[in-house]
Amino acid sequence: MGLDPRLVQLLKIRASQINGCVLPAYAHPRRPPDGRKPRPDRRTARMGGTGYFSETERAALRLTEAVTRVSDGHASDEDYNAAAAVLTADQVSAVIWLVILMNAFNRLAITSRYTVAG
Repeated sequence: MGLDPRLVQLLKIRASQINGCVLPAYAHPRRPPDGRKPRPDRRTARMGGTGYFSETERAALRLTEAVTRVSDGHASDEDYNAAAAVLTADQVSAVIWLVILMNAFNRLAITSRYTVAG
């Protein structure tokens, strides 16, 4: 089983917030099937408030933060195990790869001075 698309969006935005990159907030919200204007998940504005997120989301966000802040110290066994307790091994791997790629995209956008038309 893969990752829920809403969780993917949440993790992309969180990694980008940590990196100081605004690109995903504009680039990643998708237009809903009914044609309405896309809106990012409102919970992303309250990223520090754990009461807004499910256990799975909290564990994935924790792992996202550990991978993104790897320069502060390696992702701990506690961070990894918290994710492994609620996600399958394939899902944990997907979170890690998603965050690594998002961090790379953020660094590319920041370093190349990419600006968002808005």
